[in-house]
Amino acid sequence: MCHRRAAILFRSFSEVGQPVCPNCGSVDMRKLVSRVVALKSEEARLEALADPSALSGIDEDDPKSVAAWARKMGSELGEDLGDDFDEVVDAMERGEDPSEMPGELAGDDLGGFD
Repeated sequence: MCHRRAAILFRSFSEVGQPVCPNCGSVDMRKLVSRVVALKSEEARLEALADPSALSGIDEDDPKSVAAWARKMGSELGEDLGDDFDEVVDAMERGEDPSEMPGELAGDDLGGFD
């Protein structure tokens, strides 16, 4: 057993058999739990965004706290918010003030986003 991770996909239960490691050929493998994704309707995502409890625990003076909230809200939208959003949130997670970021990302309002 080589102890390396490998992804093996069985498309149905009837296909499940003895997996063989693609790295070393061993059949002595251990299953790791896969991630599960639950899709939400647009209505459910909007309800989650409107929930006042989503704002609990946010310290508006702590960029890391605001970044955690922004990541959560961004994931609730279910859309790619772009590289600029990711760059600003990454900076806040490092404890940086987005209004002090250089270039187009700088600004008074969450790194220049309107």
